[in-house]
Amino acid sequence: MTFRLATFNVENLMNRFDFSGFKNDIRQDRALALYDIKTEEQYRALESARMVAHTDDARQLTALAIAATRADIICLQEVDNLAALKAFEYGYLFKMIGEGYREKYCSQGNDGRGIDVAIMMRRETADGEPIEFVGMTSHAHLTFRDLDLHNAALAELNIEPDERIFRRDCLQVDLRIGDRDFSIFGAHFKAMSPPRNGMDGRTASMPVRIAEARAIRHIISKRYGAQNARDHDWVICGDLNDYRERVVISGDMFDGYSFEPVRESEPNSIDILTEDGFCVNVVERRPELDRWTLYHTRGPEERHLCQLDYMLLSPALAERSTGLPDIVRGGQPWRTPFPPGLEVERYPRTGWDRPKASDHCPVAMTLALPSD
Repeated sequence: MTFRLATFNVENLMNRFDFSGFKNDIRQDRALALYDIKTEEQYRALESARMVAHTDDARQLTALAIAATRADIICLQEVDNLAALKAFEYGYLFKMIGEGYREKYCSQGNDGRGIDVAIMMRRETADGEPIEFVGMTSHAHLTFRDLDLHNAALAELNIEPDERIFRRDCLQVDLRIGDRDFSIFGAHFKAMSPPRNGMDGRTASMPVRIAEARAIRHIISKRYGAQNARDHDWVICGDLNDYRERVVISGDMFDGYSFEPVRESEPNSIDILTEDGFCVNVVERRPELDRWTLYHTRGPEERHLCQLDYMLLSPALAERSTGLPDIVRGGQPWRTPFPPGLEVERYPRTGWDRPKASDHCPVAMTLALPSD
């Protein structure tokens, strides 16, 4: 018995305006920064108009990317709330693919901007097997003290033992597909912060992501038993904001780009999850140059492609699910350089930088559960 699962960071699926850019230049959109705006009232009117115009194009592209996954179940990150998800599904996805993701679940996590993890699913698989929602558990309340995860590295970041571990949540969703149990642990790890204390942003924020990874291992091990977890069917899905390899880009659009795979030597949170065969990063079944889900750039001196979006399968599920995951890149902006031979056709109205489906690419895969 098979079904399709996907994960996608939809990039700020909001149903509210953010007017903080009037007083905080860092939060101000670059288009409005071109204008001499005198009053907050004027700023609010212009920002509202800009967002409405931008959102319609962007969400059409987001819907195209989701449709391309052909998923029965999709894990989402950066969802404002259930109302925003319902409005998007009805106004964009439904108009594109018809009746589909009727079941939607979301839980408020710890993110200061209010972006949460969520899940949408059909009521049955493409093969007609029923998908039943059994239950949902948020772990947003867990603290470092609760799981004995506080350490010196976190203390150096001025993080206290009683602060919450997950910067968003680990949302556990228990399902029954056909007559088989299946669980999803949806997550969105801490983003790479600005440089601090002489360290780059990735290194400076790494202790938090490592703690989040250890917390998810604890949750899964407690759920199934430390010795039995590998034999059950579950997946860790989401934007983990970390990588253990990159494709470093050099050159330019005029003389051509070159792409060099680089394996990271520094610690990372992904290794915490996969060590000892606890779970399997199935995206690594793809060739080195074809594993990326995000293009990162801070200008010509810092450009790379990397995997930030993961479907980490339990060993039992990975052994049974032998295919390759798909990475949907048609919604990437035109500024994203593609390695030779991996170029894709972009969706209509995709811009140089925006509009785009998201800064991330969806990952989707056909998974196999035991059959009698």
